[in-house]
Amino acid sequence: MLLTRVDPVAVAAPVGTYSHAVRIETDEGAIIFVSGQIAQDASGKMVGAGDLRAQTEQVFENLSRILAANGASFEHVVKIQTYFTTLDDLAGSREVRARYLPSEPPASTAVQVVALVVPEALIEVDVVAAVPL
Repeated sequence: MLLTRVDPVAVAAPVGTYSHAVRIETDEGAIIFVSGQIAQDASGKMVGAGDLRAQTEQVFENLSRILAANGASFEHVVKIQTYFTTLDDLAGSREVRARYLPSEPPASTAVQVVALVVPEALIEVDVVAAVPL
């Protein structure tokens, strides 16, 4: 088993003690654990202040870039967890999400929380992907 930490330059550099993704390679393929992503662009600037739909778009772009850096896509995602601070435009967030996820979606959890680590963040999403050989 080989464990690799992946921090692609296509997303904001991690601040603190975490990696954007940890990839575990086995004889059968790879399992990729992607840390929670918020709506920061590659320079670390928050996108879509007060706009859940816009933030969801940025979050899924970040996830897409991290998955791609690991040779994966949303087709490989087996689990997705979403944390919302507001449900005011849940329908809009779901529309964005539906554009990224395959027709057979992964296991999923969604919860509303009081706050996220960055006060302006309305959504945070983490995923687990399985990439067969």
